[in-house]
Amino acid sequence: MAAVMALAVLPRRMTRWSQWAYAGRAQFCAVRRSVFGFSVRSGMVCRPRRCCSSTAETAAAKAEDDSFLQWFLLLIPATAFGLGTWQVQRRKWKLKLIAELESRVMAEPIPLPADPMELKNLEYRPVKVRGHFDHSKELYIMPRTMVDPVREARDAGRLSSTESGAHVVTPFHCSDLGVTILVNRGFVPRKKVNPETRQKGQVLGEVDLVGIVRLTENRKPFVPENSPERNHWYYRDLEAMAKITGADPIFIDADFHSTAPGGPIGGQTRVTLRNEHMQYILTWYGLCAATSYLWFQKICTSDTHHVK
Repeated sequence: MAAVMALAVLPRRMTRWSQWAYAGRAQFCAVRRSVFGFSVRSGMVCRPRRCCSSTAETAAAKAEDDSFLQWFLLLIPATAFGLGTWQVQRRKWKLKLIAELESRVMAEPIPLPADPMELKNLEYRPVKVRGHFDHSKELYIMPRTMVDPVREARDAGRLSSTESGAHVVTPFHCSDLGVTILVNRGFVPRKKVNPETRQKGQVLGEVDLVGIVRLTENRKPFVPENSPERNHWYYRDLEAMAKITGADPIFIDADFHSTAPGGPIGGQTRVTLRNEHMQYILTWYGLCAATSYLWFQKICTSDTHHVK
């Protein structure tokens, strides 16, 4: 009897269980919808729906990226303009320096100061001395090419010649000052470096000499070290040169008029500086104009089309 009653009640309980299960699942979906933004469609249970703001966020992010790209590309013409303006300032500085060097070189020669400290402010200034050479202690600065002042002035400081040789530096005893200085007599080709090959040009006796004051120079990158034991000098190290010859650390470049037949060619002071800043100015400003035009066509024109 009890078994019959249990079988009679069982269908009703199963119906309630299914209702409870459906209600629980509906509540679970409601919770998921409230937390994760899901929605339940007819015939489907707990399927997620897209957020309405996702499209707007994507569009905003794309617009932000485009704005960053626009300003980033604008750096190209702005940088080119800045470099062009910098070259304008560099050209002004170079012209001023060239004018100062020319005024110094063209000045009237003055007597060589007795105080070597005064020479620090007289580089490229002509001075005059009287005395005699000591050809037994010649030094050779090499490799060097011959300077042609007229041609260099015309060619904006480019090398006048490709023939390699050396500058002959000879101790010169100044009879009026009682000191011995170093004089760069000028250029000789490589085959004439040996003084035995140019005996005719070895000036003897007292002479009057005009030269350009030069100071010591530091070794530049990739320039070899001087080799005093081989008498190979690659840059002017006045202290080392003076020590090996017994002279004072005073150095002048003899002018062209000091050239003796068969001897070194004087006037080897390079005073013309290369001035190609105008080419750089045109290059950078041209690049600025071209990239500005491309930026305007790419960015501004495309924005106008998007607005329409």
